[in-house]
Parts: sequence; C-alpha cells; structure tokens
Amino acid sequence: MSNPDEIRAEIAQTRSDLSTNVNALGEAVSPSNVARRQVDKVTSRAGDFRERVMGSAHDAGSATGSGLKDQASAVPGQVKTRTRGNPLAMGVIALGAGWLIGSLMPATEQEAQLAATAKEQAQPLIEKAQTAAQESMEHLKEPAQNAAQSVASRAQEAAETVKAEGQSAAGDVKDTADTARQNVQGS
Repeated sequence: MSNPDEIRAEIAQTRSDLSTNVNALGEAVSPSNVARRQVDKVTSRAGDFRERVMGSAHDAGSATGSGLKDQASAVPGQVKTRTRGNPLAMGVIALGAGWLIGSLMPATEQEAQLAATAKEQAQPLIEKAQTAAQESMEHLKEPAQNAAQSVASRAQEAAETVKAEGQSAAGDVKDTADTARQNVQGS
C-alpha cells in the first residue's frame, strides 16, 4: 500500500507528464510547425533527387586534378551512368539542357511579343491564385485555433480528472490509515 507522500509524488509526476504531453501536442499541431515540417520534407526530397541525378559535391570535386576539358568530355558518360534505368531523370536533364541552349540563343521579336502576351494573360490567373491562397489561409486559421482550444480544454479536463482522482485516492488512504490506527489502538 502506498503512503500519502508517494501518492502526492505520483500525482505531481502525472501532472508533469500531462503538461509535457499537452505542450508537445500543441507544438506538433501548430500551423507554423506543420508548414515547417512540410518545407523540410520537400527540401530534403529535392536535395536527394538532385544528388541522385547530378551526383554529390564529393563526386564533382574528385575530378579537380583533371583538366576542365577532361571533365566536360566525361559529362555525357556520367549522365548516362547516373540516369541508367531512370527515364524521369533523363527527361529532366534533357529539359534542362534544352532550356540552357534556348537561353543562350537571343530571343526573336516574335518570341518577345509572345512572352509579353503570355505574361499579360497569366496575370489574372496569378491574382486568382494569390486570392485563393489567402482565402485558404483564412479558412485554416479558425480550425487551427479551434483545435488548439480543444486541446487546451481537454488538457484542463484531464488535469481536473487527475486532481479529483488523486484527492479521492488520498482520502481513501487517509480513511484506511484511520481505520488501521483505530484497529491498532483497539487491540
């Protein structure tokens, strides 16, 4: 049987654990932390993809003893080796090479006009996307606040339950101790 000091210590530990858990839950569901985790996840995947396609910095630095001409002539073989069995990577590299070559060529007047027209036509779509993003953020704000309030409310209820159960257990221990004391005195 536990004594009242042990029960108090257990209640204090339970309260501390509950507080820690509620704080951790609050941190886990905070919108800024959720967004940060998503950004970290995307950044990590992009870095992994880049390393898989292009190789690591160590791979690039290992050929510094060779001349630039040797490195440039080795690129097609390295690209073929690194992308073997990965058509998506090959497509991305081909797209990048095409973009690079296209960017080195001067734009024609017709291309400049088409680009300006495309920009003008895209502007309303960009504005709609920005508005939709803003509205989505506003719509998510209230549910996030409600969730935080719900967590706080449940934590308060749990704390009150633990407190009530602790008081009840302490009362039971006191009653048992009183009964035992009376039995000992009566013997």
